[in-house]
Amino acid sequence: MAGQLNPHLLLIVPLAPLAGSLIAGLFGTKFFGNLIGRKASHSVTILGVLIAFILSLHTMSLVLDGATFNGSLYTWMTVAGLKLEVGFLVDSLTAMMMCVVTFVSLMVHIYTIGYMEEDEGYNRFFSYISLFTFAMLMLVMSNNFLQLFFGWEAVGLVSYLLIGFWYTKPTAVVANMKAFLVNRVGDFGFILGIGLLLAYAGSMDYAEVFAKKDQLATLTLPGTDWMLLTVACICLFIGAMGKSAQFPLHVWLPDSMEGPTPISALIHAATMVTAGIFMVARMSPLFELSDTALSFILIIGSITALFMGFLGIIQNDIKRVVAYSTLSQLGYMTVALGASAYSVAVFHLMTHAFFKALLFLAAGSVIIGMHHDQDIRNMGGLRKYMKITWITSLLGSLALIGTPLFSGFYSKDSIIEAVHATHITGAGFANFAVLAGVFVTAFYSFRMYFLVFHGEERFGKAHAHHDDHAHAHADHHDAHAHDDDHGHDEHHGLAPGQKPHESPWVVTLPLILLAIPSVVIGYFAIEPMLHGDFFKGVITVDPRHGGMAELNEIFHGAMAMAIHGLQTAPFWLAVAGVASAYYCYMINPRVPAWFFKNFHALHTLLDNKYYMDKFNEVVIARGARVLGGGFSNVGDKTLIDGLIVNGSAKLVGWFSSIVRKLQTGYIYHYAFVMILGVLGFLIYFLPFPSFAQ
Repeated sequence: MAGQLNPHLLLIVPLAPLAGSLIAGLFGTKFFGNLIGRKASHSVTILGVLIAFILSLHTMSLVLDGATFNGSLYTWMTVAGLKLEVGFLVDSLTAMMMCVVTFVSLMVHIYTIGYMEEDEGYNRFFSYISLFTFAMLMLVMSNNFLQLFFGWEAVGLVSYLLIGFWYTKPTAVVANMKAFLVNRVGDFGFILGIGLLLAYAGSMDYAEVFAKKDQLATLTLPGTDWMLLTVACICLFIGAMGKSAQFPLHVWLPDSMEGPTPISALIHAATMVTAGIFMVARMSPLFELSDTALSFILIIGSITALFMGFLGIIQNDIKRVVAYSTLSQLGYMTVALGASAYSVAVFHLMTHAFFKALLFLAAGSVIIGMHHDQDIRNMGGLRKYMKITWITSLLGSLALIGTPLFSGFYSKDSIIEAVHATHITGAGFANFAVLAGVFVTAFYSFRMYFLVFHGEERFGKAHAHHDDHAHAHADHHDAHAHDDDHGHDEHHGLAPGQKPHESPWVVTLPLILLAIPSVVIGYFAIEPMLHGDFFKGVITVDPRHGGMAELNEIFHGAMAMAIHGLQTAPFWLAVAGVASAYYCYMINPRVPAWFFKNFHALHTLLDNKYYMDKFNEVVIARGARVLGGGFSNVGDKTLIDGLIVNGSAKLVGWFSSIVRKLQTGYIYHYAFVMILGVLGFLIYFLPFPSFAQ
């Protein structure tokens, strides 16, 4: 049943979460005197997201039958023939993103009931996460660059509010400002890219810009011999580097763990950080015309995938381990984009959204059970006390490392195959990075898993670790210690004799519901998404880039791929990573201690995150202060205040002091000046006879 989707139903999808956000934000907070309680606030926001999810599923079913929509819903203004509009483009890519965003958001909303139960900002938090859902939906449903930019900036604004949700906590305030500023750097490139396309295509509508792509491909940037499309695409990707936390604009994401755990799952695993990946996939008709831009994307993604994974190995904060895992996996998606395997990147985006949201929410469940302690060195043996959290964490970890038959296997192996098949500049390094990253991912993932759920019970002891650098202990707001016997403890961690406990059902139900797609979605989705017609007419791949064609040739079904996967290098690298983690942390803990002792300089380098923060602080921030001081002293004080403002005043005063001497008060002086003036006029204007013969 091919046809056009109903625009009124599509409009409800983003507006339902917005309505819930406004009701909870206005009537559930001090703004209007807290007219509705907690139950009403979470009910109305969950209802809004549930409506959006159901309509997204309905939209997906219609899209699978061939229905689409691309049109304007509202014209904001028309300036010199340029239309600034709100419009939707709903095709298979959009429908998939709508389903992922609304499902993960729904799970996070339900989970938040348990996680934020005792927080004073309960209603405000629900308002924020619903507002974020609205912004993300507007971003993915847009059919023009104006609305894309609105959604892009809106998710950045709401992430700022959520990272700094506990605004009395200094580290949270620093973290949200850091996220905001780093994203501004990326967004500067993003708006330059949009501006270039607008200037030369004369439109902000995707379809109209794509229709002129061949014409744009012949143009160069004025004053240079650079391809215009190359510059525009790199500028757009710089925006994606900020939003999707690619090196070197990745520094904000680990610090964003200062916010409550539910937003780590929603924003920094499943939705906001994937906006850049989605944007590049949507712009595939443009990126395919510039091998230079693709090569740049490939190299940046490779660096992020490998080197951010290394940082996960030495983290002791449970949320930061998962955060660095997110950075690494975003690198994998970016590598796929650079290899022209856009559908593979989006496929990994989808599978990663489920298992990474699961891992973040499971980490939050552990934090609840551990009474706010986030240091994995203080855990151990939790499998006995938190069975649902344990099994769901195991499933999420297996999906993350790419275990055959799990969802992560299908998307991750497809990325590795696509990179192996590409011949673009940087493919050699990228191939090494994605393969080495498999071992690194398996090692740090199961290091965390073994230290948390297996081995010796290290909680409730007086010698608990206090690692300030890793922010080992969260703010006392960061989890609700729900314990029938002990109530809400104000200290971090379990007291001697206390035991962990499984989280309430509102926390464990989302874990179970997220674990299901984490296991099975890859098996069922790989054939239509990568080797079928799911993205036909949506994602463009130039025939020069043959990576996807090679993937199609070697694919013989999901089960055959899983069986073949048991014989490939990525599988055995993952096995080696798990085995190494088990040996180092379960059998012989002296091994990591030996490494720490003999490779202390390397550990210091990783512990300081390659000194990127220090570089930003010393070079960029201090440089900006010096430059700003120079502008202030030379430009403001010397030129503006000294020369223009004070100088003009002194000039007027000097001129006045001279003119004042001519004001004698004698009439004959003034008459003499008038006669001189008349004489001057006569000399200047009257013609004199010429005596030349």
